[in-house]
Amino acid sequence: MVHRRILLVTFPAQGHINPSLQFAKRLIRIGVEVTFATSVFAHRRITKAGDPIPQGLSFAAFSDGFDDGFKVGDDHRHLVSEMRSRGSQTLKEIIAASIDEGRPITSLVYSLLLPWAARVARDMHIPSALLWIQPATVLDIYYYYFNGYADAIKDNCNDPSWSIKLPGLPSLTSDDLPSFLLPSSSATYSFALPSFKEQLDTLDEEINPKVLVNTFDALEPEALRAIDKLKLIAVGPLIPSAFLGGKDPSDTSFGGDLFQKTKDYIEWLNSKPKSSVVYISFGSLLEFSKQQKEEMAKALLESGRPFLWVIRAKENGEEEKEEDRLSCMDELEQQGMIVPWCAQVEVLSHTSFGCFVTHCGWNSTLESLVCGVPVVAFPHWTDQGTNAKLLEDVWRTGVRVRANEEGVVEGDVIKRCLDMVMEGGERGDELRGNAKKWKELAREAVKEGGSSATNLQAFVDEVGEEVC
Repeated sequence: MVHRRILLVTFPAQGHINPSLQFAKRLIRIGVEVTFATSVFAHRRITKAGDPIPQGLSFAAFSDGFDDGFKVGDDHRHLVSEMRSRGSQTLKEIIAASIDEGRPITSLVYSLLLPWAARVARDMHIPSALLWIQPATVLDIYYYYFNGYADAIKDNCNDPSWSIKLPGLPSLTSDDLPSFLLPSSSATYSFALPSFKEQLDTLDEEINPKVLVNTFDALEPEALRAIDKLKLIAVGPLIPSAFLGGKDPSDTSFGGDLFQKTKDYIEWLNSKPKSSVVYISFGSLLEFSKQQKEEMAKALLESGRPFLWVIRAKENGEEEKEEDRLSCMDELEQQGMIVPWCAQVEVLSHTSFGCFVTHCGWNSTLESLVCGVPVVAFPHWTDQGTNAKLLEDVWRTGVRVRANEEGVVEGDVIKRCLDMVMEGGERGDELRGNAKKWKELAREAVKEGGSSATNLQAFVDEVGEEVC
């Protein structure tokens, strides 16, 4: 039997860690050893979760200069620089040590924003692949931006009536593009666009560039084939197998539940009728203004539906200030449940849910599809506008809110979208029918003989041949 050992390097953010850990578990199930490398801080949080470590998985940590965690106001450029220099050295040491042990690393896979990892692999004479944790459509948009379409986008994106048709993709307006391409985000996130360009330039330097994408063939057939120069390989959805009809019902998470694990909300959900509850969550990074939360509260109360709303507690342990408390908290707590955290895929797979109000991060987007729950799309930045476009106009499992001139989505807009998704009628029936269709197709993709399972095995076999 051919020895295969993959070094999987992951950017230390929750949205990268969760799918990367699921990818590691998929590899282990087909007989590949995995060494999972990420920052010291992220490694501490993963191990603190206390989950049993699957056989075949080991961990390695490198410093990114912020071993106590990267905080708001810290210098992004310093983070990127330290991660590159210290991470590169650590990876070289891991690869060299693996040779001395007689169990050499045979391939390196790295998540986005870590192009330096590919250069380490090249220097150490092992093949590498990018693990793209956003949809193939978003990768295509970045590729086209840096290959002939930048001026067209920059010159026209402030015109609300403008749209662009990129090869193999649906027609896109400014609201549908990744926010890092827009002038409005260039000052605050000036580091982002150069990082994506470096990512694509690094792939361009490869003889046989491979990109493993957290999607599946049926979901993005055109986008996966849109770029001739890149081999895009769909290996998703990278979700715990228990929620994809997997053989191991205990495989519900690993390293993803990094916060409190109390689940009082499950008992509450069990008391609610099928498809009656609204779930609201905006991920681990996005922080809405007090005004926006008040508008959300207004919509929920006027809808009269039970809801589960995740409002994250302050990370530094500060008590909530009185002025930050929602004005209608008593009424909200009578109608629904507000929690600081929940196990999202477990929640979405509960039969009581009829709607997911989401920021449209790619992990949450995939989870909505895997669980067959239609959405109210509430995008904010990075790839979320593109994901919302796909949900509303391509996969047709959701409706998208629109903000007013002050950037706030008003309560009556939110309520109208909730009613459209939750109530009967032609549109609601279409959304629920499509959600059910994508749920079934996602399960087909990852089961034995499915497209993603076959693609992953072919990748592992091909990498093995390259090493031999």
